[in-house]
Amino acid sequence: MAFDLLIKNGTIVDGTGADRFHGDIAVANGKIVEVGKVSGSAARTIDASDLIVAPGFVDPHTHYDAQICWDDITTPSCWHGVTTVVMGNCGVGLAPCKPETREIAAWDLVNVEAIPFDVLSKGVTWDWETFPEYMDAAARRGSGLNLGFLAALTPFRHYVLGEESMEREATAAETTAIAGLLREAMQAGAFGWTSTNAAQHIGYHGRPLACRNASRNELKTYSNVLRDLGRGAIEIALTNEVSVVDDAEYELLDMLLTESQRPVTWLALLNRVDNPEAAQKTLARTAPLLARGGLPQTTCRPLIVQIDLRKPFMFANMACWNPAFNRPAEEQAAIYRDTGFRDRFRDALKTPNIFTGDWRLAIIHEVENPVLRPLLGRSVADVARERGKDPVDTFLDLALEDSLAMQFTYELFNSDESRIPELIKDPRTMIGLSDGGAHVDMFCDAGYATYLLGTWVREREVMTLEHAVKRITTEPAGLYGIEQRGRIAPGLAADFAIFDLTRVGSKKRGEMRNDLPGGGRRLVMPATGMEYTIVNGVPLFEHGRDTGARPGQVLRSGRA
Repeated sequence: MAFDLLIKNGTIVDGTGADRFHGDIAVANGKIVEVGKVSGSAARTIDASDLIVAPGFVDPHTHYDAQICWDDITTPSCWHGVTTVVMGNCGVGLAPCKPETREIAAWDLVNVEAIPFDVLSKGVTWDWETFPEYMDAAARRGSGLNLGFLAALTPFRHYVLGEESMEREATAAETTAIAGLLREAMQAGAFGWTSTNAAQHIGYHGRPLACRNASRNELKTYSNVLRDLGRGAIEIALTNEVSVVDDAEYELLDMLLTESQRPVTWLALLNRVDNPEAAQKTLARTAPLLARGGLPQTTCRPLIVQIDLRKPFMFANMACWNPAFNRPAEEQAAIYRDTGFRDRFRDALKTPNIFTGDWRLAIIHEVENPVLRPLLGRSVADVARERGKDPVDTFLDLALEDSLAMQFTYELFNSDESRIPELIKDPRTMIGLSDGGAHVDMFCDAGYATYLLGTWVREREVMTLEHAVKRITTEPAGLYGIEQRGRIAPGLAADFAIFDLTRVGSKKRGEMRNDLPGGGRRLVMPATGMEYTIVNGVPLFEHGRDTGARPGQVLRSGRA
């Protein structure tokens, strides 16, 4: 028999957790047709001797909603063996959207996902209004990767309530209208809907993101949409204190599970230096909810962020910072000079949440003013001691001395890497949180799959290869009902990550490039050891090079 593609002599890890085995894989019409010892010819043969052949990785938590308009291979995820990305997380997205609310939708992405407004203005095509039209536009555009879509609740509330969506809950009639639009999105192929409960997530002009104003009755009604359809999942940024679920958040998670009768995945479980047992205590406390389909997300990497006071996302959960959002630089500088603002910031740091205020971890990373270059690599705490000043004043003064161009790095969570294995090995968690496409010049964790394989499988040997592959293939695919992907077996989609286990990996921190629309800058994470990314039977990347093929599909729930 003649095949389209034949992968010969590979070490196959099928995604189920079963032991690896040596064999061949034959592909025809984008599907796997034989696995084992395969005879016959093919239009293309890949010799996978000394390489691992795994299912293509499934990234369940991305924000590529805008980037797919200008980047048809969805970098950098495609470099790391990811073949399917799921976007629309955390309640923020771009559809549905009326022409008159496009600016609001864009600023929501600026404030929640730290994507520059200029980049969105130049890059988003706006060739849709409804959610089904948004999915259809992505299909027309073409893609290197498979694209899965979640219905983010904020734009649905904007669509029905307009700007009042940022101020109040919906009426009964409005709730019915939003639920109808969500049902339409699910019928078009969305994999569920998403929201946020986090005060960190502010929208247009610093007001609460619209989905945060949804009443419990609204959320119950929207959950019932999934219950009635019998498919889909809910994703929610749940916790206001990282890794701690308070009573109100527990009740919310319980209600979503009860009313949807579907899985609910929530953010996030990360290790904290200031509260080292928080994640484990939360796993124990939420055990009854986890048994019913609750699924917290975690990451396998230290979370190192870059802080830029022109875009002060890191401080969005502190009310004193709200006036600094979406303002010209001169207005921001005036706020940062104000002694009242500084005192309010100091007071907010007495009860730290996302940003812990450990100035030893705030490192001066980039400067524009050459006079300040000797400070590169030094901590704010160190400079404050040298100057004999308070660290808060020093932090703001430094930024002002560099005309707000100074960049700081901060090791936010998972800084104690010895505690990461207990989270990534726990079957009650899901590995994800890449945030691909978001926080573009703050951090880039889109290389989490290669980091897992290189750091935790090869170097530190805390997980077997088989278990690690299962965690980033069948498990996230299973959450969203993507049944045709995430495993290697006859009849399934021919998505593969083929890599050299002796070299596969990625670094803790990416590199800055100016490759966004209009020359905007972003952090990207290169990969090593990923030899082939194959999507629907067609190589997308070979030895780190783009083949020019665009074999990806828009995935539709129930047919994925």
